[in-house]
Amino acid sequence: MKAVIFPGQGAQAKGMGRELFDAYPEQTEQASELLGYSIRELCLEDPRRELNRTEFTQPALFVVGVLAHRWWRESGGEEAAFYAGHSLGEYCALHAAGAFDFETGLRLVRRRGELMASADGGGMIAVTGLGREQVTDLVREGGFCTLVVANDNSPEQCVVSGDSESIDELGDYLHARAVRWVRLRVSGGFHSALMRPAQQEFRRFLDGFELGTPRVPVIANSTARPYPAGATAEMLTDQIVRPVRWTETVQHLLDAGVTEFVELGGSVLTKLAEQTRAARRIPGLRAEDLGSEVFRKRHGLRFAYVAGGMYRGIASPELVIRLGRAGMLGFLGTGGLSPEEIERGIKEIQSSLGEEHPYGVNVIANHDDPAAEAAVVDVLLRHRVRLVEASAFIQMTPALVRYRASGLRRGADGQPVCDHRVLAKVSRPEVAAAFMAPPPDAVLDRLRADGVLTAEQAELARRVPMSHDITVEADSGGHTDGGISTVLLPAMLEQRRRVQEERGYAEPICMGLAGGIGTPAAVAAAFVLGADYVLTGSVNQCTVEAATSDAVKEMLQDIDVQDTDYAPAGDMFELGSKVQVLRKGVFFPSRGNKLHALYTHYDGIEDLPAKTRALLERTYFREPLDEVWADVARHLRATGRHELLERAQRQPKQKMALIFRRYFGYSARIALEGRAEDKVNYQVHTGPALGSLNQWLRGTAHESWRHRHVDEIGRMLLVGAASYLTTFSHRLAERRS
Repeated sequence: MKAVIFPGQGAQAKGMGRELFDAYPEQTEQASELLGYSIRELCLEDPRRELNRTEFTQPALFVVGVLAHRWWRESGGEEAAFYAGHSLGEYCALHAAGAFDFETGLRLVRRRGELMASADGGGMIAVTGLGREQVTDLVREGGFCTLVVANDNSPEQCVVSGDSESIDELGDYLHARAVRWVRLRVSGGFHSALMRPAQQEFRRFLDGFELGTPRVPVIANSTARPYPAGATAEMLTDQIVRPVRWTETVQHLLDAGVTEFVELGGSVLTKLAEQTRAARRIPGLRAEDLGSEVFRKRHGLRFAYVAGGMYRGIASPELVIRLGRAGMLGFLGTGGLSPEEIERGIKEIQSSLGEEHPYGVNVIANHDDPAAEAAVVDVLLRHRVRLVEASAFIQMTPALVRYRASGLRRGADGQPVCDHRVLAKVSRPEVAAAFMAPPPDAVLDRLRADGVLTAEQAELARRVPMSHDITVEADSGGHTDGGISTVLLPAMLEQRRRVQEERGYAEPICMGLAGGIGTPAAVAAAFVLGADYVLTGSVNQCTVEAATSDAVKEMLQDIDVQDTDYAPAGDMFELGSKVQVLRKGVFFPSRGNKLHALYTHYDGIEDLPAKTRALLERTYFREPLDEVWADVARHLRATGRHELLERAQRQPKQKMALIFRRYFGYSARIALEGRAEDKVNYQVHTGPALGSLNQWLRGTAHESWRHRHVDEIGRMLLVGAASYLTTFSHRLAERRS
């Protein structure tokens, strides 16, 4: 079954209609006499550059469309089952279906073009890569109350119309969000309320004509349904101000059994129809559709998007609040903060978000000081924090198990109810296995014996995993094992499958991906690999809400994917664990690695060569090493870590490690404070994902960190990923068809 379709304004091109004018000289002459100028000269030569002016474009397209239909029929084309046209093209469809003759149609479009051309003060923007709902959301969120989606052309293209000032502002708004768009060369805001005066004048003009009902169904732009009997004038009047519902028009024709579209006078509508046909096979994705519904519902999220808790409070309360209000999940960064500072951050978040918005708090394993880790958990329990992000754990500690198990209770069906949840970050299968298993029996028994857990809590803890949410962390900023996402995630997904089969957990385990997430393509790839959610880190450090210095943000906004390096982790210095840090413009990576090399080769500070010691005192620490040690010793006494102090005084190697660790703390602190006099020693945790984000945002309003807000970055990544996946799916479907 065939539908014949006709394009509208935008399909005009110099040289169009050459064969048609030669084939139908009488109709060509008739059109020229009625219009008062040569239609042939206009279309083939356009000597006065009038073809793109609305008052000339519309009659030209009508004449070419009518003659193209006549040529098609006389060349053996069968009667169409349906006709349709896009905006001006609808007049060609009505003529082809017998609603009016050639002269009447040409008079109508000439007057329509004149009236629409006179309605200045408006404009139109075509948006590609997004569907009507997504574009409508962007227009609404931007506060553009005077603008409307005037043309819903396909699941991947819309046109927005309205007053010129708002259209200009919308262009900037879309550009800042890396949305593809183009300003259309039209004289007004067509198919919007700005056309109301033209509509009223055209209505009066139509009173002088008797228009018939189409003999063959014509699908109207304004309703996406066939023209009713006797309503041709009314429908043409409405068409001037109402949106063109082309996507729905094509869907209606497909539902009616149309299998072939014959476009006369152009080719653009055929492509749009194929996009809609493909979308019926593979529906367009929205940002809200990405990831696991289980994960979103579990945490009360709109989006399966998480921002990790960056150390020393860089993931600030402001950052967490902004994400929570946007329906995303943010974790307060607590590494290196005192319990009092953590408590203040939690209170700020809770007072702003209340009970209705999601948030979490990071808990980082403290291998040197378990009591400090327990103190953080005390704060979480005291303030009834329901979700934590567990970072750098290699085994289940009593503090973390206490948090998880103390939030368990028995539901009405007898199943465990988890009021305390742990989102674990892992980069090794053995650590993932520990989090996917129940807490160790030995730890539960000890907590039960100490009276920290009830018998019921200990029993229920043996029936649930330590974490229902596992984040697989590939190569990332900060602590990293340098894993490859395409290797790690599939392997751990298989590991999860086996665990769920063996243990039969009532509630499924969700698995997310972190590391390298900096562009829509990377987000899309994560979901294609099977991630239930994505977790970002580095990209959030270069936003307005990140609690680091402006100096660091200025440096980060300019890095590329090759501008990072690996250095020893200060909190796990002796173990040789690595962190990924900024390399461009600083000496920290090389100096950090130098310190670890010295620690490896010498047994103590006293064994260092005199020149080496002098270099460290002059450029690394900026004070004598004896004074550094005195400060370290005072800190250990003040924090009650007398045993570690005594051990260091007995063991020169331990003393050297503690002195060297002081450089790592210093370098992180001066970066957070933005000390200009020692910029070369900045320690800034970041990964190449930020470089890829910078590349993506280059040339947009978000190029500067001062215009980057953490929730907007998240939305842009998700919307772009949804568009990427939709387009890819449609192309794949087209290849198969």
